[in-house]
Amino acid sequence: MDLVQLIENVLSPVVGGINGVLWNYLLVGVLPLVGIWFSVRLGFIQFRRFPKMISGLVRGTGDDHAGISPLQSLCTSLASRVGTGNLVGVAIALTVGGPGAMFWMWVVAFFGMATAYVESALAQLYKRRDVVGHYRGGPALYMAHGLGKPWLGAIFSVCLILAFGFVFSAVQANSISEAVTGAWGIHPGWTAAVLVALAAPVIFGGLRRVAKMSELIIPAMALAYLALAAWVIVSNITEVPAMLSLIVRSAFGLDQAAGGVLGGLAVALLNGVKRGLFSNEAGMGSAPNIAASATPVPHHPASQGLVQSFGVFVDTLVICTATALMILMSGALDTAGGDGAVLTQQAMAVHFGDWGPTFIAVVLFFFAGTSIFGNYAYAESAVMYLRGGRVSILLLRLGSLAMVAWGAFAKLDIVWETADAAMGMMATVNLIAVVLLSGVAIKLTRDYDRKIRAGDASPRLDAADFPELGDAIDRSIWTAEKTVAPVSKQD
Repeated sequence: MDLVQLIENVLSPVVGGINGVLWNYLLVGVLPLVGIWFSVRLGFIQFRRFPKMISGLVRGTGDDHAGISPLQSLCTSLASRVGTGNLVGVAIALTVGGPGAMFWMWVVAFFGMATAYVESALAQLYKRRDVVGHYRGGPALYMAHGLGKPWLGAIFSVCLILAFGFVFSAVQANSISEAVTGAWGIHPGWTAAVLVALAAPVIFGGLRRVAKMSELIIPAMALAYLALAAWVIVSNITEVPAMLSLIVRSAFGLDQAAGGVLGGLAVALLNGVKRGLFSNEAGMGSAPNIAASATPVPHHPASQGLVQSFGVFVDTLVICTATALMILMSGALDTAGGDGAVLTQQAMAVHFGDWGPTFIAVVLFFFAGTSIFGNYAYAESAVMYLRGGRVSILLLRLGSLAMVAWGAFAKLDIVWETADAAMGMMATVNLIAVVLLSGVAIKLTRDYDRKIRAGDASPRLDAADFPELGDAIDRSIWTAEKTVAPVSKQD
């Protein structure tokens, strides 16, 4: 434990300085503005093409097995998104920023759907095949090929490895440890040992095993959690209008007696934006790594962009809202005195009695556990971009497991502050790239819209329509006629 304390003492001033610059002065304004910009330029695509988000999930990859299916890509990205941000991050946002933080999480998510669409569509466009024929890509590749700045891709990859390969895995482990201790009094040491034992086989199995595990676990656990949330909301339906009104009033500081209107607004806004980004990851540059690994159906980058945009909707506007309403309607925010996973468990105890905290511990175990798997998948793609070999992948896997063990013991505050710093650096680099490539994203969208309006139910991207991109894209992937990638079907 002395080693844990030493690490925390060294990290605290460093991450505090980084967060002060990135969050207090930069991202709290830039992140929503980028989402607004893309929403306007793309004609609010998150509204216009919402049905296409759903239809893009119900088909497989056909006979192109170079990529995972759209559903697997969504489930893997949700494995990273749906986790502590939904159950613990919401509780922290409400504790620190008040009920109004939830409103700003909604705002970030709504406009973030457009940003998520753009970054994932770009990741699809600039993807490549790796040495065994599988699709690989992400922000590093659209920085390298789209912007012609491989050095920027390298910086982003390092930030991604630090954030998702290491720090975020500690966040997930920390939340699981906190929840199981609250539910059953289990010592963090046992939690660390179990998590490492369960995570190791999946992490050492690589990206495709992560995708298959996520496809099995995430839908089932999300539906179970939402079913209970729906029961709570329906049972207390008369309180819902008051809770929604409280959220909106608090968002603008109207219920903040201390600190004044502006002080209440600033606290709610800052925490809503931070927790919203951690939860839905829109603009962070994480989901594009798995989006690029998919075979889109139909075969157009825009279709996979829409799938990942839908992931933001599910994460924040559905699951986070359900958590917030359950906490607010329980009264635990004002009376229980807990924070993080403990507050969510206290709220569930009000609604469901003694088994409520146990249920949250189980759900969080699966949500956060699959987040560890999804985080590793992103980091593996970054290592591949940096041309890391077997030794680098081995070090990543061992480092990820070590951070899982550390996270189970660490204090809540330092873990989340470190996560804020890591995702802030990632988001800053990625937002620069997507804004510079906005012209390409807009043209992609217009190509997709034009073919849909012409009655094409399954539009394909034809690289011949984008001669200005030259060899920046792999033209053997984007053809007018159907092609089959040179790779055998994976089990």
